[in-house]
Amino acid sequence: MKQVYSIASLLMYFFIQLNAQTNPAITSWLQNTTQTGSYYMNGNPTAISNGILVNCQKVEYSGNWVYVTSAGVPAYPTGPFLDGNPSQATNQNRIVKLSLNPIPKTGTPTATNGGNIGIFINGVAMFDYRDGVAWNPSTNALCGGPGNPPCPGGPMASMDWNRDAIVAERAGFDCAKGHPAMGNYHHHQNPSAFKLDLSVISTICNLYDADGLYVIDPTQHSPLIGFAHDGYPVYGAYGYKNADGTGGITRIKSGYELRNITIRTQHAGNISVTTGPVVSTTYPLGYFREDYEFIAHPGNEDYLDEHNGRFCVTPEYPLGTYAYFATVDSNHNSAYPYLVGPTFYGDVTGGKVTSVSESTTVYTSTVSAMDNEIPQNIQVFPNPATDLIAIQIGGLVAYDYTVDLLDITGKTIQSTQIKSGQTIGFFDVQTLYAGIYFVKISAGNYSETRKISIGER
Repeated sequence: MKQVYSIASLLMYFFIQLNAQTNPAITSWLQNTTQTGSYYMNGNPTAISNGILVNCQKVEYSGNWVYVTSAGVPAYPTGPFLDGNPSQATNQNRIVKLSLNPIPKTGTPTATNGGNIGIFINGVAMFDYRDGVAWNPSTNALCGGPGNPPCPGGPMASMDWNRDAIVAERAGFDCAKGHPAMGNYHHHQNPSAFKLDLSVISTICNLYDADGLYVIDPTQHSPLIGFAHDGYPVYGAYGYKNADGTGGITRIKSGYELRNITIRTQHAGNISVTTGPVVSTTYPLGYFREDYEFIAHPGNEDYLDEHNGRFCVTPEYPLGTYAYFATVDSNHNSAYPYLVGPTFYGDVTGGKVTSVSESTTVYTSTVSAMDNEIPQNIQVFPNPATDLIAIQIGGLVAYDYTVDLLDITGKTIQSTQIKSGQTIGFFDVQTLYAGIYFVKISAGNYSETRKISIGER
């Protein structure tokens, strides 16, 4: 029997298809069904395969929702975690549901919570500032988290002084500024490599690859790197100075500042609370979230609101959207509140789900690297080289790139790939003769070649 479609159903079908082609919440995910991840063990700079698929395995959508399925593991290597964390990134087999039509929250904003508050475009979990540790005034000691007694009221209880993971757990972050919680690998902060910060505050990248989700490029609008559970996008550290897209590119700044305090007896606004530890080398200013206060910056559109976002034009949203930014300071070190928080801007309707309970369309991107701008700020270093050649692509690598090492005659000596969701590739040149070589980076119709010399050892 011939099937008959109503005009309304056809219009709805075409509307959904059009939405899929234009909505960044559908089109921005890094998808993969073949490549597996890797990790480092302490002291061994050779990455070990973990056999887990990286990035996102499936993206599907309806008229109102997008569903992202991922293992929660990045393409860049994870680990090591030098604070004694025994965990490694494990397969989360996670489905995250996000609204395609996010709306602002009316009334009291929803506080961000411990655990997943969003998802990066590579399927990795997004956390807020906290690590589950707080100050117990009854014992005058830390509570919660590994190695500490439980906090009164349980792990989700409200405490007056809550520890900042970025400050307290720095030794446990890998090169990409991430770590696992019971296997759930996540970022509390901007997911770019420590070694690429202007001021390097962790030496973890000295032995391991300086890799992460993207490379900060102060000359370019930072990429869309994820979505919060309220459905609004999260961008990297740089954006347009003015909300209307004018004013050039600038670092987008947090509206929060450290308070000028030496004792912890009040929150911002002179609100009296139970006493926390005095400011000291053990508990420095910034060790607790409540050490910060929000300062409005009227007239300065490159400062964010109390949720760490603003309404603005971005490359993916030329008509404007509310967007969060992964804030950093002038040295590219992470700046509170880092990603989202301490409250959401929007109505939190999304999050982890156990299954998809409606009819959906699977989204598979048909866009290739040849259809987009060439990669920005490619660095090939050191030059001259003796042991190792590194190739790092600035910004976000959304497609797979082939990198070939050629001799003076054009013969391919070595080949490697920089996969989507990575930023760096390497050639070991210890066995090659000294002389002139060429590094060729290509994808689709794009190709670029750099000359490099290998010196005597």
